[in-house]
Amino acid sequence: MRVVSLCPSLTELVCDLGLADALVGVTRYCMHPADAVARIEKVGGTKDPRIGRIVELAPDLVLLNEEENRREDAEALADAGLRYHVTRPRTPAETAVMVREVGALLACEEAAEAIALDIEERSERVRRAARGRPPVRWAYLIWRKPWMTVNSDTFSDALLTQAGGVNVFGGRAERYPAVTAAEIAAADPAAVFLSTEPFPFEEKHADELAGATGLGRERFRIVDGELLSWHGSRTPRGVDYAERVIREVARRRLETPTSGSAVRPPAKTIRIMIISILFQETRR
Repeated sequence: MRVVSLCPSLTELVCDLGLADALVGVTRYCMHPADAVARIEKVGGTKDPRIGRIVELAPDLVLLNEEENRREDAEALADAGLRYHVTRPRTPAETAVMVREVGALLACEEAAEAIALDIEERSERVRRAARGRPPVRWAYLIWRKPWMTVNSDTFSDALLTQAGGVNVFGGRAERYPAVTAAEIAAADPAAVFLSTEPFPFEEKHADELAGATGLGRERFRIVDGELLSWHGSRTPRGVDYAERVIREVARRRLETPTSGSAVRPPAKTIRIMIISILFQETRR
């Protein structure tokens, strides 16, 4: 079978299913696995694929993603008589379904089932562990100038939510709404996650946003955007990573007193204070 993949996470999935040799074309943004994709012809980008070249490659199947790729390119492929498949997972559960679908299309059901089950089992473990824990309020930023975040209808939200998080901008109508520093400050999240993609956030941007919002610098953290947004064979690791990120924020909140709160004195000091109060009461 000859396959063209126009989405980086789908390229990685095809390779992890053991079919790297079937890929005859990928995008210039397909990076993983590096050794495999380095040998495969690049057919443009996710938003500007070279349709004519793809047609010349005569693939049996072209893989696309609804969010990464454009409808007009899918229609051009169809007009050229090419068979294509569009994916649209927004949750770990939907990702498991997608992996099985791709596995069936590529006749590698057994390998796909192993990945899908891994996603489902890890997700169940994470959801079970999150039950009963206080929720962690977070914001997840994906862009600068303007600052942009995600709502509840996104894959990143699903990963962080099942781990025990609450998206402070989850109710926004737009999937990727623009927000201001003032709005972030007013939402008062316990953590502001700055994703490494699509905008390559660095520590200097965390410093910038901490200053702009007035929130404590310790609330801002650079997070791995690939683990929190790529759906496919990377998702099992993404499930575990999201849990680790949320739990680290929860642990920091327990260890660090919030602004304006008093530090609890040692037990010995508390006992002395109680004895002193009782002694003063007996003298009255």
